[in-house]
Amino acid sequence: MTRSDVPLYPWPLGMLLGRIEHEWRTRGQVFGLAARRFFRDDPAVDLGWELDGAKVATPVGPAAGPHTQLAQNIVLGWLAGGRSFELKTVQVLDDLEIPRPCIDMETVGYNVEWSQELSLPQSLREYVKAWLLLAVLRRWEPLREVLGEPGDHVFELSVGYDLPGIQSPVMDAFIHGLGHAGVLIDELRRDIGGDFAPLRDVPVPERIVRTATLSTFHGCPPDQIEGIVRHLMTAHGLDVTVKFNPTLLGLETVDGIFHDRLGYADVALDPEAFAADLQFDRALEMIERLREFAADNGRRLGIKLTNTLVVRNARGVMPGESMYLSGRPLHVLAVTLLERLHRALPGVLQVADQTDAPVPVAFSAGVDKDNLAEVVALGLRPVTICSDLLRPGGYGRMAQGLRKLQRRMREQGLADLSGLTAAAHADARAAGRADAVAAYADTMASPEAVARYGAGGLKPPRTVDRVLEMFDCTACTNCVTVCPNNAFFTVPTPPDQGLEAREQYLVLAELCNDCGNCTTFCPEDGEPQKVKPRLYTRPEAWLMRDKDGYLVESGEEGVTVSGADETAARLVRLLSGADLPFVLQSPGDR
Repeated sequence: MTRSDVPLYPWPLGMLLGRIEHEWRTRGQVFGLAARRFFRDDPAVDLGWELDGAKVATPVGPAAGPHTQLAQNIVLGWLAGGRSFELKTVQVLDDLEIPRPCIDMETVGYNVEWSQELSLPQSLREYVKAWLLLAVLRRWEPLREVLGEPGDHVFELSVGYDLPGIQSPVMDAFIHGLGHAGVLIDELRRDIGGDFAPLRDVPVPERIVRTATLSTFHGCPPDQIEGIVRHLMTAHGLDVTVKFNPTLLGLETVDGIFHDRLGYADVALDPEAFAADLQFDRALEMIERLREFAADNGRRLGIKLTNTLVVRNARGVMPGESMYLSGRPLHVLAVTLLERLHRALPGVLQVADQTDAPVPVAFSAGVDKDNLAEVVALGLRPVTICSDLLRPGGYGRMAQGLRKLQRRMREQGLADLSGLTAAAHADARAAGRADAVAAYADTMASPEAVARYGAGGLKPPRTVDRVLEMFDCTACTNCVTVCPNNAFFTVPTPPDQGLEAREQYLVLAELCNDCGNCTTFCPEDGEPQKVKPRLYTRPEAWLMRDKDGYLVESGEEGVTVSGADETAARLVRLLSGADLPFVLQSPGDR
């Protein structure tokens, strides 16, 4: 596989800003997310938490995955209230061929992704671009009128999967680039124009990450984990969070939860993954050694729960023999593991009432808009989300969860997160539990939790008896909201064209990686990313994809659209000319 075959062609900063400017002026939205779905801080409820002397405005953000690979994804997560961004995991092997489709969210949640789909230099540019974009948008007055003061945010590096790879010169250069991004930031500033021109010289810290999460997944050798942590702390001056796998619970425990309690009879576990992964007792010893090493070197060690779970691929949706499970059942596993680690390491984990314990705990398993408040109340920081954002509503679901958290705190008269955690602990003790973690873990075995997280509570997406066409459809907007890359876009239907729907759906093909999530949630029979008009802005990308869509360009006579189907091209030209002027820019860093 060559680099030119990579399906993603990230948009330059100038093009992204042009799109923001145009959408805000014409529709009051940013990247398709309406202003009413943005998250706004409530001055009466303080959701901030301390990290390295700074106050992060909320304890929530997108997890490492499809929502933190491209700059516009990170902007959407920020608008929805995310303030802690776990950047998509990178590794030295940056030319992997990702199978397609790679996401299956029909019921539980599965994927076959490994890590970044971009080269390491491309990933570095995207992360720096996003860092600069947020600095600009945070000070852009039209957004401030809607968001208020959004507060501070943090980016966190995520890396894998072995020590030689992380010590390699290319990974060293990548990590160094995230810590010394000043030159690249100044290069990108040149593309800030239009309404944003007065913000071209906005102050931007050149150090983008101070913390790294180590993903102990995809065969990360257990005997190398400690070496990787030490390297990241000493060679790069990073605090390190070790992300553990649910296999720490052991095959027997996981089998009992999955099959006996939750009823996932069709999920086949992979015994080899349990045998190869880090074992529980060794993990306890490792945490003790590494926290001492971190303290001796002026760094901080944290843990995160959890990675996805390797299972046998028997669904026939995605290629390959194995797939990685996320979503509802993973939440039950991760909470069970949290309680077991908390009990085995008294006074070590910073959860429940142990606010002064040395090891903070982050959480990322099966968090959704409905359990977010419960998870945050345990004292976990940060709490990151992935699977829930891949369901209808997309990034807006994060804002819904944060609003529920705000409402809970207001109803209980709680002013800040420390008060929320203290209240959860007091309620647990009053109910006869050891603390809030033990109480929440106990609920995972209740009939209510089995109904919520078990196989019996799954509902497939709705369908209609209709074949998807290029123009006109049920206009459910699912393809727009479930696309993690923001590759779908709607435009008003031009009059007198024989079309019935109020809006038409287009695919910004350079941002589409054929993950398949839109097909899962489209109620009609068809693949939206292939059926709907696929628009390109770069001739080289269009040619690389064998002219599978329409090349939209600007010239002396206005918009031109090239494509094999002249009738469709004429309609695309009308749509593009009416509402896609941002596509026609020629930014300097293209």
